[in-house]
Amino acid sequence: MKRSGQGRASKMVNIREILRLSAAGLNQSQIAQSCNVARSTVQDYQRRAQAAGVDYKFAQEMPDDELLGCLGKGQRRKQRRPCDIDYAVVAGELPKKGVTLMLLWQEQVLEAGKDLSYPEFCRRFRAWNARTNYVMRQVHEPGEKLFVDYSGLKVRYLDRETGHEHTAEVFIAALGASSFTYAEATADQTLCSWLGSHQRAFDHFGGTTAAVVPDNLKSGVKDSWWYEPELNRSYQDFAQYHGIAVLPTRTKAPRDKGKVEKAVQEVERWVLAPLRNRTFYGIGEINDAIRPLLAELNAKQMRAYGASREELFRRLDEPALRPLPAVPYEFAQWKKARVNLDYHVEFEKHWYSLPYYYMRQEVWVKATEHLVEVFQNNQRIALHVRSKQAYHYTTLPEHMPPEHAEVRSWTAEKFTAWSKGLGEHTHAFVSHLLTSKPHPEQGFRAVLGLQRLCEKYTAARIEAACMRANHFKLSALRNIRSILENDWDRLPLEEATAERIVLGHANLRGQETYH
Repeated sequence: MKRSGQGRASKMVNIREILRLSAAGLNQSQIAQSCNVARSTVQDYQRRAQAAGVDYKFAQEMPDDELLGCLGKGQRRKQRRPCDIDYAVVAGELPKKGVTLMLLWQEQVLEAGKDLSYPEFCRRFRAWNARTNYVMRQVHEPGEKLFVDYSGLKVRYLDRETGHEHTAEVFIAALGASSFTYAEATADQTLCSWLGSHQRAFDHFGGTTAAVVPDNLKSGVKDSWWYEPELNRSYQDFAQYHGIAVLPTRTKAPRDKGKVEKAVQEVERWVLAPLRNRTFYGIGEINDAIRPLLAELNAKQMRAYGASREELFRRLDEPALRPLPAVPYEFAQWKKARVNLDYHVEFEKHWYSLPYYYMRQEVWVKATEHLVEVFQNNQRIALHVRSKQAYHYTTLPEHMPPEHAEVRSWTAEKFTAWSKGLGEHTHAFVSHLLTSKPHPEQGFRAVLGLQRLCEKYTAARIEAACMRANHFKLSALRNIRSILENDWDRLPLEEATAERIVLGHANLRGQETYH
């Protein structure tokens, strides 16, 4: 039976995740469960990577297309014709010692002359097994898994200033081997609260597990498709930072996380229910009330085990936990964006530049409290200091096209410094140009015209022309050009005055007319 979406190509983030978890020492079944792919797929990628000499560190630095080329992917396998298998026989034989699905596939398919691939055989058996509603007892290794969920019960609290009533969510985490439980109240179930609760749970336990088992909460799992769920990019980043695997449960399958379902029930009964009649005035007050009750729950004797959760934790999980990173994780938000025509991307109403040749392309934006990074094809292409100023731009000159960078470099300070190098008269003339125009860019263009004249005339002649323009209070660039073209800058100021009168307009009369 073919499920909706089956056969979609694996995403690059899953290929790198398979290589990362392989390097971390997880077996193929654990990797397949974390990435929600067939174990044969994990085995296939491991063999291809080994043959190509590609490890996780190398794959992390490679662009997506090069990595696919190294692994030789791209060709689709020929589908085989379906055939009938008695999966009841398979289910009856599988629990026997030494019997595997591979052995049963050889007996039921190859030796019977049937045409069915091993991956398809496994998929059909899992589908049949799900319909029979068998329950498998899960055996949890110490320090292996942390199960996380939110309680269905919420805690009410009042705003001390306004008196408005709010409800707090209750995050619950339970270790697999000892059932040692952590609980805390948060304002909501947003991504920031979700990852913050994970971090505080690890701090409470004093280490991290090899894997975390959440349900399909949108803050953690973006796409809950069973074959290849897509984690929220920030959640994936959090897992990679701590070196843990994320194993999302199936949709509407609470038995997959029975450990935390039981913990939720215990917290609701022994922690939240006793607090039902208390009035709280903030999240902090709720957590202050939760801590002693949670300690009592963990210290309570469990009849089935003859020990408390805390005793089992000290004996089993605590020695097996992995150490916490030396530097705490810094929360990062990820956002997919398309580069605008002005080679900027938007994050929280602020625009950040990146190299102009990436315009109109899709990129990933990663924002922490202090930095904004932009990635494309798994390569960082821009880095900025994060700005909280809305509706403004952060633009780096090296990201601009050459012609834009030239215009952006126009500043009054730059032009003033240039004019000082030519002389005091040129400096005075340029200062007047920059301050007399209605708009700064008009002054900039006039100074650019003066710089163009420097390509034709020497600096000494430019300085002399500016001296005469300042003397006669001439403020237009065309006056400088006229002085230079008529060689008036070579004449003394008195002769230049007489020449200017003689060469005046035809309707002007000399002073002798009035004697």
